[in-house]
Amino acid sequence: MPPRLTRPRRHAKLRRMSDDRSDPTHEQMLAHLRRANATALHARDAGHHPFGAILVAADHETVLMEQGNLDTVNHAEATLARAAFARFGPDALRDTTLYTTFEPCAMCAGTIYWANIGRVVYGATEERLLALTGSHPENPTLALPCREVFARGQKAIRVHGPFGELEPELTAPHLAFWRRPA
Repeated sequence: MPPRLTRPRRHAKLRRMSDDRSDPTHEQMLAHLRRANATALHARDAGHHPFGAILVAADHETVLMEQGNLDTVNHAEATLARAAFARFGPDALRDTTLYTTFEPCAMCAGTIYWANIGRVVYGATEERLLALTGSHPENPTLALPCREVFARGQKAIRVHGPFGELEPELTAPHLAFWRRPA
């Protein structure tokens, strides 16, 4: 007889883990989002989609890795999360922060979750991205906020964003980019 597959129950204890991680200051978040945007500009200049992500250590200062977008499937956040997992492992990533110019999509949020990155800071929302890209075939957005993806998991991922004061800086690289022919 094959094993019976059952859906695991969510236990309140799993959802409310002890969390003694400190959060970065507002100024640190702004500075790192600007660095992620510089990474997005490098990606754009290399012919890729203008998205950028960086991974910052638990000290909220040390940049461990940075990654620009590669293409429609290899987003900056997911590519960075996979590389960080391979390099540092899940235990070390619990106290790190992934900064990204735009809210992680469902694919990226899932990869961040499985990599065990403990915190996400994003500059602008997925809704704002849709307003910029429209129905561009290279960026079909999903109306699924990263907070909702993380809320379905069994571990806490802290999320900070959006940062309206940075929106003009973060959206600038996208204005002409998504108007070009696909």
